[in-house]
Amino acid sequence: MTEAGTPTTIARKIVIFLEMIKFSHTIFALPFALTGALLAAGGLPSRQQIFWIILAMVGARTAAMAMNRLIDAGIDARNPRTAGRALPAGLISRGMTLFFIIASTALMFCAAYMLNPLCLKLAPIALFFLVLYSYCKRFTALAHVVLGICLAAAPIGAWVAIRGAIEMPSLILGSVVLFWVAGFDILYALQDLEFDRAAGLHSIPVMLGVNGSLWAARLFHLVMLILLFTLFKVMGLGTFFLVAILAAAAMLLYEHWLLKDGDLGKLDAAFFNMNGYISVAILLFTAADVLTR
Repeated sequence: MTEAGTPTTIARKIVIFLEMIKFSHTIFALPFALTGALLAAGGLPSRQQIFWIILAMVGARTAAMAMNRLIDAGIDARNPRTAGRALPAGLISRGMTLFFIIASTALMFCAAYMLNPLCLKLAPIALFFLVLYSYCKRFTALAHVVLGICLAAAPIGAWVAIRGAIEMPSLILGSVVLFWVAGFDILYALQDLEFDRAAGLHSIPVMLGVNGSLWAARLFHLVMLILLFTLFKVMGLGTFFLVAILAAAAMLLYEHWLLKDGDLGKLDAAFFNMNGYISVAILLFTAADVLTR
């Protein structure tokens, strides 16, 4: 029988932790961070810059998700959909989760330090919003927007990592991410509509209901596409980036078509598959646009 603290047990706990924070979902924001880096550099950034940008992104997202799971453990335990998560189910301890939060936060700050002074100065602001998000649904329906701000930091931070300054194109790209994330988080929150109402929690679905939430998400994603086209014009980007916008529009249309009747049985396909494809497609077409000039 494996004793606690042995390599096998530690490895198992790490696997449980990575599943708890949905580490694989880093694919949503990381491609946008790399997109920001490509646009800021006007080509390929250095390998060192890419390395530290990825570490900063992984550290920030890991810390954010672990904080959210720790802060919401009591709520998750009462929600039938989330009661089986690692913390409420006792598969991982609060102490170990806190250790991972501290380690991930340290990684984020270390990576920011290695990139440039402005990245390090902005890191505490990013951390503030990461903590704020976990408490938002207790007092405001705008938690989805705050989550969007958190992930918007990915491309803005990558831009700062390359250029050492916050510039208008980075803010436009950050806003693209903000409205994209807020839109699909509204859809995701539909799963917990009845529980959130009963528990006195706040969200767009609680405020607007299913139909109103579907329209709010559509509006947010329309704004995202308008901002992508704005970035295309502001930066004088080429045909490949225009294809990226059209591809994103097609996938968003399909995502909303899947949920048009409020059928949450298709949420996994709409939320996980389409949004992963959207971020990767924008990265690949941006890379093609920048690198073929």
